[in-house]
Amino acid sequence: MSWKPLRVLTPRSILPALAVLLVLVAGAAAHANKPVPFGDRVAGPGGAEASPVNAQSVSAADLELKVGPGLEAYDRVTGEHTWSYRREGATALYLSMAGESAVVVWDDGLVTSARPGDKEVRWHRAVPGLADWLRGEGEPGADKRTEEQRRQLATERAAAALHTVQQSSPWVAVVTPNLTMGFRDADGDLRYNSKPAGNCVYDPIRTVGTDYAVLVPRSCTNSSGQPVSGGISGYRLDSTGWQLNAGPAVALKPLDGRRVLISDGPIVGPKVFDTKAAAPESACGSAAEPFAAVRPQGSCAAPEAAGDQQ
Repeated sequence: MSWKPLRVLTPRSILPALAVLLVLVAGAAAHANKPVPFGDRVAGPGGAEASPVNAQSVSAADLELKVGPGLEAYDRVTGEHTWSYRREGATALYLSMAGESAVVVWDDGLVTSARPGDKEVRWHRAVPGLADWLRGEGEPGADKRTEEQRRQLATERAAAALHTVQQSSPWVAVVTPNLTMGFRDADGDLRYNSKPAGNCVYDPIRTVGTDYAVLVPRSCTNSSGQPVSGGISGYRLDSTGWQLNAGPAVALKPLDGRRVLISDGPIVGPKVFDTKAAAPESACGSAAEPFAAVRPQGSCAAPEAAGDQQ
């Protein structure tokens, strides 16, 4: 029987194995010191780690939710601080409920969905251009704003940008002048993104939402920069959206969970749009009322009285 002598280890033979070992050690160290995704800091009272979804989950109706600097949850009965979610280097500006989810806009342009009752952070989405619009940098007079004015502007714009729709499955719309996006709240899936055409921009400040849809006006200009007719884009996730013609100064006002009053100047006159039926509501007493697809809701007012609801 033949045999081979044990191989003598030399510096040259040790180097490859040592290099592999160093790579493994460096990888482990990098993993241990990896930054927390999105700067997340999730904690319960006293800074303890928040528990996962469990039998102690509570309804969002039992919690008082506040923003700044993060998302804070308090027991409505006892006032006890039950849960906190914060992100390093970012400030929560505004929240809106989508079912049991609290959807938060941050000053760095991130949108987060969380379940405070379950002490769970569910998804994050970055919206291009949102942070720049919230800050308002480069706009006329921006360099003269105080820090308090900048914070107030960012908060107001965050509230205008974020809309949550409850029917039939909750979803989230985020509107900026150059882009609007829709996310399904169940998983954060992007369901649509839309840019305004030509020399047009969306107007988040005039955007309104109902339980069924989000209506986004757009302002347009001609080649000389003069305002021209724009329009209104209606978005839904459970059906096809729609486009409405509108003047440059059209105003929208929600009347209830499904109807929006559209006021488009003295010539066109006000009209009511039903976002559940995705159709205009015929005015009481009009010639079209007996044949209308959408009859007036509730008490019947005279057609000219609709303008008084502004």
